[in-house]
Amino acid sequence: MEMPLQRIEAYVVRILLVDDNALIRSYLRETLEQESEWVVVGEASNGVDAVKTCHQLKPDVAVMDFLMPKMDGLEASRQLRRQEPDVPILMVTVDPTRQLESEARKAGVRGLCPKAQIRSLVDAVRTMLKGRTNFPGLRAAA
Repeated sequence: MEMPLQRIEAYVVRILLVDDNALIRSYLRETLEQESEWVVVGEASNGVDAVKTCHQLKPDVAVMDFLMPKMDGLEASRQLRRQEPDVPILMVTVDPTRQLESEARKAGVRGLCPKAQIRSLVDAVRTMLKGRTNFPGLRAAA
C-alpha cells in the first residue's frame, strides 16, 4: 500500500543586512546564505534606510553594523525596537567593547558579533533565533 505524500514546509529565515560597506554586505550575505534555509531579503547602507526597509520587509532577524552614515546602528536599533519589537537585532562592529555592549543592550540589540570573528556570525544568528542573546566576553573600553 502506498503512503500518501506529505508536504513538508521548510521554514526560511529572512535576514536584513545593514552595513555602509558594500563589500562587507556581500561577504555577510555569502556567509549567511551558506545556510540552506537562510535568505537575505534586503540590504541597507545606513540606519535611516535600515528602519524603512525593516518596516517594509519584516525580516526574522536584522544584522546591523554599528558605525554608519546618517544614523548609527544604535539609534537605528532603538527605532527598530519601537516599530518592529519582535525582530532580533545582531550588531556587528570592528571594535566591540563592554561599553558598546551596554549601549547596545539598552537599545534593544540581542547580540554582538566582532567583525574580526565574522565566522561566528552564523552561530550568533542561530542563538538569537532560539530566543537567546549573544554577547561574547568583551574587553573594557580603553
